[in-house]
Amino acid sequence: MRNRPRRLIKMVMAMGACALIAIGSPAGANPMADAVTADDCLPGSDLRTKSGTEVHDPNELSPAQAVAREREVNSILAGLPTHRTTIQAQVTIPVVFHVIMENDTRAGGNLPDSMIDAQIRVLNEAYAGATGGPDSGFRFELVKTTRTVNPAWYGVGYGSAEERQMKSALREGGNDTLNVYAANIGDGLLGWATFPQRNASSTDGVVILNESMPTGSAAPYNLGDTATHEVGHWMNLYHTFQGGCNGKGDHVDDTAPEASPAFECPTGRDSCTKKSGTDPIHNFMDYTHDSCMFEFTTGQVSRMQDAWTAYRA
Repeated sequence: MRNRPRRLIKMVMAMGACALIAIGSPAGANPMADAVTADDCLPGSDLRTKSGTEVHDPNELSPAQAVAREREVNSILAGLPTHRTTIQAQVTIPVVFHVIMENDTRAGGNLPDSMIDAQIRVLNEAYAGATGGPDSGFRFELVKTTRTVNPAWYGVGYGSAEERQMKSALREGGNDTLNVYAANIGDGLLGWATFPQRNASSTDGVVILNESMPTGSAAPYNLGDTATHEVGHWMNLYHTFQGGCNGKGDHVDDTAPEASPAFECPTGRDSCTKKSGTDPIHNFMDYTHDSCMFEFTTGQVSRMQDAWTAYRA
């Protein structure tokens, strides 16, 4: 699985349209770029990739796009009655978990219930602050599991027609329902997610590599924190390395600036030497190994709570 061909993925988005660009390894003499039409690109999405010999460029927003998102959420919050701008002590998020299979065998992607239950436990521990950091106030409750045999969807690619078909056919619930799709996704990706939007479409949700779940075979990414990371995006968190060392970065004050994603678990890494703080390699919104990441920050919790109130409550 780790020898699967990988591509550098970069998403360039404009207001109302976006393009997905696949770029060959920077080590190659002639990198190849293939642009996909705007119709093939899902708006407001983000990815998590595996570490490897290639340098993976994250699907981060431009500073202007991030500012636009900040302006939107602040505008929505400002227009709400005061009693609605404070989150409840605890919010339970219903989860509909979609298992996509090539066939109905374990080798064909038929995940056991125990694996799904373990993934929900990982989410609950992470968002309750049980592994580190503050309690976010969010809990996750599995309300339904679907199993679908569809070879075309089993190897679903980011921004593909198959992704749109899969989500359109399977997605359930409203803005407050987390739909998770587990499949044998390609391109060396571990997962992707949509950011919250005012009117969530059928594309809303999280897609993860099935073997990144607890007890899966995608070590060292098999403790379930790909889902934790992607749900963070679903809750409006950016990568810790969003914006690099300049500007407002990930728009969270208590995550130290980070020039680029961290892989593995590089203790003491400081990629923004002119800014205070070492890189937040233990944060769920970086790219380190599952065993290395264990916390959100208080600022990230506040950001998630604001986004929930604005978009999903």
